[in-house]
Amino acid sequence: MVVSARRSLNWASRLAEHAAALGEVPPPVVEGVLTRVIGMALEAEGCQAAVGDQCLIRSPVSPDIEAEVVGFAEGKLYLMPLGELQGLVPGARVIPIGRSVRIPVGDALLGRVLDGTGKPLDGRGPLPPGEPLPLSGRQINPLARRPVREPLDVGVRGINALLTVGRGQRMGLFAGSGVGKSVLLGMMTRYTRADVIVVGLIGERGREVKEFVQEILGPEGLARAVVVAAPADSPPLMRIHGSWLATTIAEYFRDRGRSVLLLIDSLSRFAQAQREIALAIGEPPATKGYPPSVFARLPQLVERAGNGSEEGGSITAFYTVLAEGDDQNDPIADAARAILDGHIVLSRTIAERGRYPAIDVEASISRVMPSIVSREHRDAAQRFKQIVSTYSQNRDLISVGAYRRGTDSRIDAAVDFYPRLEDFMRQDIDDSCDFSSSVNRLMNLLNQ
Repeated sequence: MVVSARRSLNWASRLAEHAAALGEVPPPVVEGVLTRVIGMALEAEGCQAAVGDQCLIRSPVSPDIEAEVVGFAEGKLYLMPLGELQGLVPGARVIPIGRSVRIPVGDALLGRVLDGTGKPLDGRGPLPPGEPLPLSGRQINPLARRPVREPLDVGVRGINALLTVGRGQRMGLFAGSGVGKSVLLGMMTRYTRADVIVVGLIGERGREVKEFVQEILGPEGLARAVVVAAPADSPPLMRIHGSWLATTIAEYFRDRGRSVLLLIDSLSRFAQAQREIALAIGEPPATKGYPPSVFARLPQLVERAGNGSEEGGSITAFYTVLAEGDDQNDPIADAARAILDGHIVLSRTIAERGRYPAIDVEASISRVMPSIVSREHRDAAQRFKQIVSTYSQNRDLISVGAYRRGTDSRIDAAVDFYPRLEDFMRQDIDDSCDFSSSVNRLMNLLNQ
């Protein structure tokens, strides 16, 4: 009894301190009880809370578990945990905190590695106080957004020259497993001309977090970056929060006039986490097992990136999309293409030939490129793609020696140019090629 009273006092103190820090009045506490646990979904009765509010689940045999309200029906609340469920018992106390998640943000986040709830993972101590912002962000009037009119140098020759990215553009990076997606992300993280880099490692392998921070970013890259990591073994709600948190941090710096590069790896894992939550609380599947809420959540996340007002900064975002079985018509890949400003496709066939980055120029497009580059640059990029397309269409004939030179002048030109085009696209991870050098090399290549 004494232990229970002490724990209740500790919880009340935590709640009062948090509410005071946010300038809020602590809500009245009306406790409920846990009645059902199915998979990762929890059901509670006897308490009231809004969707998005936080609750503490208190069991006599386990530490407190934080959970979030994700739905309700017939007097019951549906909750998803932010931690492990070991030790929960029927009738465990459910204590509504009565607030949605807010994360303190500020310049002190630069150089730090956080989990999906904003807690440090890097062992460098707690974060100093910052401005508390909700994970949900805010909508921007589309007429108030500054248009994309300026190229962004990402340091990758093939992208700079042939798939030019604009400052404030949202791009998809479509790839199967093992085709160099993480390496390409690392190159852009190192070489992009941006004031702040925010990286969300969502649902990927846990070992890749340390590798990305230490080997790909390095001390110099980490100094201007914030990394949010919610690996594959995190609960689905933690993976959702990690994506929202990375976007919230990027919005904070954009609203203060900074140029931000936002990398979310991956959008597919975000969608899969939302699918797990939706199915767990009874939402019916619609498209290949994905409930409708998944396709509603995707634009809610993506539309928060982009340019701000005329006085504000920009968020240039890259979202990786995992093409399961290299199927580019996967429901998430198809939905992402519709809401993004372009996509870069990494080809397994090209990767197997040993050319990295394995960008498939024919299947990739930047929708804002025509409005941000010169006519000469645009014409050169189109000619490059035409030569690659001509060679690809006749590759089998050329490979087996069935094509006779002189039959078609376009194929003759493609055979002559193709090795040089492949060399143009090939770039080592330690090499950087700025925008002007990329364009000049493209022009010189096609004028030979």
